[in-house]
Amino acid sequence: MTKEINKEILADFRKNLNQDATNNVLKNSVAQVGIYKASENPEAKTLLNPSFNITVDTGKVSNQKHSGRCWLFAALNTLRTEFALKNNLKDFELSQNYLSFYDRLEKSNHFYQAVIATADLPIDDRKVNNIFSSPNGDGGFWRYAANLIEKYGVVPSYVMPETAASDNTTEFNDVLGKLLRKNGIELRHLVQEGLSEKKINQRVEEMLSEVYRLCVYSFGLPPKKFELSLQNDNGKLIEENSITPKEFLKRYFTMDLNDYAIIENSPQKSKRYHQVYTIEGTGNVVGGAVDKFLNLPIDRLKELSVEQLKGNDTIWFGNDVSEESDRKKGYLLGDLYQYDQLFGIDSQVEKGLRLDYKQAAVSHAMTITGVNLVNGEPNRWKVENSWGQANGENGYFMMDQKWFEDYVYEVIINKKYLTNQELNEYDQEPVVLPAWDSLS
Repeated sequence: MTKEINKEILADFRKNLNQDATNNVLKNSVAQVGIYKASENPEAKTLLNPSFNITVDTGKVSNQKHSGRCWLFAALNTLRTEFALKNNLKDFELSQNYLSFYDRLEKSNHFYQAVIATADLPIDDRKVNNIFSSPNGDGGFWRYAANLIEKYGVVPSYVMPETAASDNTTEFNDVLGKLLRKNGIELRHLVQEGLSEKKINQRVEEMLSEVYRLCVYSFGLPPKKFELSLQNDNGKLIEENSITPKEFLKRYFTMDLNDYAIIENSPQKSKRYHQVYTIEGTGNVVGGAVDKFLNLPIDRLKELSVEQLKGNDTIWFGNDVSEESDRKKGYLLGDLYQYDQLFGIDSQVEKGLRLDYKQAAVSHAMTITGVNLVNGEPNRWKVENSWGQANGENGYFMMDQKWFEDYVYEVIINKKYLTNQELNEYDQEPVVLPAWDSLS
């Protein structure tokens, strides 16, 4: 059955609109300043007093600029805090560009291997379509960063600084995406033609050599060794004439990334709490650890986050920063924009259904560095972003508890804060979700 919009229906709409004189005032207001400005809730901002009774001492924020590397910036922000506190070097920063180089190379290999594994499936198969829809981007997750750090180590920012291509990855993504798709098509044909595994692997190496060259031209050549020379805030020099990135990680960082678990909040009917999941096909490093997460209620994410901050450890967290936020002011408020009241509508959908129907997404990663507790319960959180100092309070954002509950989807928690039951659950074989799941 179909029903079209006709003249009579349009006449009723106009009549109903004209019956309320305030509609004309609201129409003019929205047209002049926009929906968000017209519906901004001034009272909500009073909740964000920029003081916190539990904080981890952190330094100047980083800036991912025009790139999708928030996941990597947030991970390195978490890692660098330990080094900065231990060595009294507040504004120390690790090189994101160094690991970005290897991320794009590793993702290319991951793509080629996925193409080979699915080469016998038809081109319109959903798995094949998903692989080719995004052969290599600069987005990622916590486990991606952990895999890279464990395999390649880390270097200070001065050793491999940002480039024009790393600051703005649009052009690089375009060129690399075209190359990978072309090579992916060739690999499918080679497998279908029955070429030997040895010759296919040889061709993959040749393809990866091209990617390597593209990465070197765009991001620079990663160092095998470097000179360590850092002056801390007391004037003391930290120096070594020659050190490898993995040696630097081993000697100067005690944080073991394998001690941390991904704790998710996905209140969907299709996913059970206290169950560990993974998503088919995710990953950036072939042979790297599986990206798995334990699904728990949001109150448990809150409790674990508070405990970790009390232990003087920051928290990587995945969220949907596009919702109820003001980038310039650094507000993350669950009731920042009252557009339902403005338009006289009800657009609110519960968190699980938002995930089911693709309204929600884990669109960003940041670092929680503080919390304010009232009678033991959090009412606001301090957030270190990676959008530079011009946004928020010198780059730091403020998040209220409602936003945490509505738009935080995962936190990275040291396993020492989990219960024995949660540890056992996390160690179980994960349920495999399809590559197109809402959390991918």
